[in-house]
Amino acid sequence: MIWSRFKTHFYHHSGLGVSLDVSRMPFPDEFLVTMASRMQDAFAAMKHLEGGAIANPDEQRMVGHYWLRAPHLAPSPDLAGEITSTLTAIKDFAARVHSGAVTGPKGRFRHLLVIGIGGSALGPQLVAHALGQPRKDRLSVAFFDNTDPDGMDYVLAGLRGKLAKTLVVVISKSGGTAETRNGMLETIAAFRAAHLAHARHFVAVTGVGSKLDATATQEGWLARFPMWDWVGGRTSELCAVGLLPAALQGLDIQAMLDGAAAMDVVTRTPVIAQNPAALMALMWHFATEGRGAKDMVVLPYKDRLLLFSRYLQQLVMESLGKELDLQGRVVNQGIAVYGNKGSTDQHAYVQQLREGVNNFFVTFIEVRKDRDAKTSLEVEPGITAGDYLQGFQLGTRDALTEKNRHSITLTLPDVSPHSLGMLIALYERVVGFYASLVGINAYHQPGVEAGKKAAGGVIALQLRLAAALQAAPGRSFTAEQLADAMGVPDKTEQVFKILEHLAANKNRGVKKRAKTPWHTSTYRAG
Repeated sequence: MIWSRFKTHFYHHSGLGVSLDVSRMPFPDEFLVTMASRMQDAFAAMKHLEGGAIANPDEQRMVGHYWLRAPHLAPSPDLAGEITSTLTAIKDFAARVHSGAVTGPKGRFRHLLVIGIGGSALGPQLVAHALGQPRKDRLSVAFFDNTDPDGMDYVLAGLRGKLAKTLVVVISKSGGTAETRNGMLETIAAFRAAHLAHARHFVAVTGVGSKLDATATQEGWLARFPMWDWVGGRTSELCAVGLLPAALQGLDIQAMLDGAAAMDVVTRTPVIAQNPAALMALMWHFATEGRGAKDMVVLPYKDRLLLFSRYLQQLVMESLGKELDLQGRVVNQGIAVYGNKGSTDQHAYVQQLREGVNNFFVTFIEVRKDRDAKTSLEVEPGITAGDYLQGFQLGTRDALTEKNRHSITLTLPDVSPHSLGMLIALYERVVGFYASLVGINAYHQPGVEAGKKAAGGVIALQLRLAAALQAAPGRSFTAEQLADAMGVPDKTEQVFKILEHLAANKNRGVKKRAKTPWHTSTYRAG
């Protein structure tokens, strides 16, 4: 039965070298037929999207990441020209950095620091890790992807003594993203401490006319590259956001674009059985009952794809995690994504996957090519380490099937710029199709904006707290007393958290006197 079902439901594209096995998803024979009409609607919606329709009504924006690898599909010659000219500019700038035509004050750049967050970091990190070759990369790459001071100190420690030969790429569409701005300011301070003029090292990837664009222009940064409002962060890897760091690292960005374009052609096919993105979207729908009833576990059996599940967490969960459907009804949609890599996970949570709560489905990602070297060491007669990796993948899949745990298997020929471009494009299309099937908008993120607004409120409250303490020198307050005095008793917990944070960090102007019980502890300016 397994072989018969495999023959029926195994998809393979010989030209791309990509395979998709959905045979271990126990959908009934009539499932694909009953979903055909809804899938045709999804095909039509995607065609409308690619044609330039307003897909993000919150901001009246088109969604055009598909044009990045096929500029001729852009809805206007001007847009097509911008895409093409930006790609040319990226390649030219990277070539001039590599040749030494663009240098720092002490010679050629050897290191790259990328400052961004969300899609401005996750995609570049995935590509850097998946395709990097430490001894061959033209620039070694590091990232600031948070506003954690200790995390930034850790990265800067690795660049100690190297800043003179470090190029910095700051990525922010608006230029006002707090985490990226903070990372930029911390980096500028590090350059100043090293007696280096940061503008001779900095490059901006940002929206035209943004705060960051204005800063880069005013200070005379080395270069500026555009971010367009019709490219969302989670689908921005194949614009300047991801292509510039990859090109500077020395990776083949044209091959990535070509791979994505090739996958786009295949996934535009309006025949379900011949479209791997449609098949995968339907499997997500079947597994989760079209309402996120199960989690998605992503298990790539390749170390270089370790960061793929993190990348997918944003792409899938930010796109599909929506409170309202297109008709404004409360649906609370979404699919939770987690995963690490095989076979590491077999020594971690696969025990629960096989024998614990059955609240998930698995996507195995296998890679046919073991390594670039022509030969592999035999760890046993006739057996290599790569053979074991495949054995663990196939064995784990069988072990899960025995316990009625369902899985999809996606197979790639290798991990190369071309195949990684295909992988990115495939999942972008799957997310779009699935969103259409369940009737939600995949291209806005109101929850993200709500979180940013709330964070701004906390910062404003902290400034008020500091001012209140400074206005009462020598006087001590409990958190509750201070919240009452400021007229914000409903925010007493936040007041407590802020006071604890300030008191824990020297030179922040707050002293704590610990008492029992803990909530009677007092704080004062000092």
